[in-house]
Amino acid sequence: MLFEESRKWLTELKLPKSDVFDLPDSGKRFEDGAHFRTETSTVNSMDALEGLLNRAESLGIVINRVGETYGIFRHRDEELHDMLSLCREKGVELNLSVGPRATNDLSATAQSKQGMTIGYRLRGMEQLVRAVEDVRRAVSLGCRGITLYDEGLLWVLAELKTKEYLPPALQLKISAHTGQANPASCLLLERLGANSINPVRDLDVFMLAALRQALSVPLDIHVDNPQGSGGFVRTYEAPEIVRICAPVNLKSGNIMVPSHGFRSGRTDGENMAEQMAVVLEHIDRYFPAAVQSPPGSGPALPKI
Repeated sequence: MLFEESRKWLTELKLPKSDVFDLPDSGKRFEDGAHFRTETSTVNSMDALEGLLNRAESLGIVINRVGETYGIFRHRDEELHDMLSLCREKGVELNLSVGPRATNDLSATAQSKQGMTIGYRLRGMEQLVRAVEDVRRAVSLGCRGITLYDEGLLWVLAELKTKEYLPPALQLKISAHTGQANPASCLLLERLGANSINPVRDLDVFMLAALRQALSVPLDIHVDNPQGSGGFVRTYEAPEIVRICAPVNLKSGNIMVPSHGFRSGRTDGENMAEQMAVVLEHIDRYFPAAVQSPPGSGPALPKI
């Protein structure tokens, strides 16, 4: 193998020496012994949440975790309370996403072709302050799972948890919008306090296997995506992703919506549940030994 000296240095840093081409089984699991949990994101209204969970119930499938991606600051307290209450009732984790972000403020750079790489990160100290305020508001309503897009905010929130200004059990999920795509970057996020990490959406299975070798926290992996972020559907890879990436939050349903950040509705939720059911059928057919967590088992259940 080429570049042996560099590879040796990297292994001394507890990183894989390459992408992992033999795709070994992951020996890691969630605390309850499960290989995987299901997650549907872009659930951005109470209507969408009701549509998703009601349709999932009629299909006989379990949605373990839901992701809101519209932004905490774009919802009324009443709607957030209702969403948190329903998830608590159904035993579903709910991650609310930090609202102020570069794409919402006056940044012309964030809207430009070259500047899009800054993604949803925060601009300036005041936006960081407002992001903390957004998290405080969500926590006060009972939220215990936050999706965030900025490495600095991750460090800040982890420190505030240590000081118990925020609940120590608050779960900090890193979004794919941060653009992390290799084991070193993801390991850094884990060390900064990330409780689960969503790498970029189009990593192949060999790259994902290398991430699992480097990380201890759960991975959040997309099985499909809206056209706005590529529009791919990798349903036949879902069983393999569960096998090599456990513990993994398997994300499905977004191929049924046009983009990640729009105000989804009831029909969108129903359609996303249908897509998740297809993925679960494939896992049951090709990896029947895989264990999914039951409802009510995740650490980001709302505290209502």
